[in-house]
Amino acid sequence: MTNPVFTIGIPIYPHATLLDITGPYQVFATPFWKTDVKLVAAGTAPVPTDEGARLVPDVVFEECPPLDLLFVPGGPGQYDMMLDDRYIAFLRRQGQSAKYVSSVCTGALLLAVAGLLDGYKATTHWAAITCLQLFPDIQVVPGYPRFVVDRKGDQARITGGGVSSGIDEALEIAGIIAGPDAARNIQLEVQYAPKPPFSDGDPLSASGSVYDSVWAALKPLERKRLEQIEHILSGQAAHHDR
Repeated sequence: MTNPVFTIGIPIYPHATLLDITGPYQVFATPFWKTDVKLVAAGTAPVPTDEGARLVPDVVFEECPPLDLLFVPGGPGQYDMMLDDRYIAFLRRQGQSAKYVSSVCTGALLLAVAGLLDGYKATTHWAAITCLQLFPDIQVVPGYPRFVVDRKGDQARITGGGVSSGIDEALEIAGIIAGPDAARNIQLEVQYAPKPPFSDGDPLSASGSVYDSVWAALKPLERKRLEQIEHILSGQAAHHDR
């Protein structure tokens, strides 16, 4: 008996981060496990990423088949998607039936708004940890892990840290679904053996000047995210009180 094809959907949106999508896609689409990877979007027109590259969707939200894995990217465009009813409805619909629900970077905030991380441990980009902590039913893992796996098997949640974490996370997912041998094969195929020239890739190891510079650039958007999430949660609370 042959193994069935594992269906993966990545719901993209304007100004998502390119590597959040293409890094995991590279791991998901290798020949060492049987997958069908779909870019899903609101329409069929090319979708601009935050870096300017445009990605062509495979299918629109309403025509997307049930997914085995829902994988949600992050990026600056995530801010608008938190209030996009169509996008959040897609996440809720697919998340209810998907065997695995996953995100990288601030994609975790979209899963949080959709209620798909309630009762789970999770992480997100280091600069958005405070945002994720606003959701009372999510247990945010301390520190800055590359990824967090909660409950292997059906209804598992796998959330990643910022941007490049998606590659580590995707390899972990491949190991869970297809087995560690397949994941090791994929790792070698893409020659994933990172040895960065600098040690500033994590807030715990970054120099003070680098941290201050990057945080200054990210802080305005994070402040907007915090305000928006507080608004969303207050609206949800008011709805429940009716």
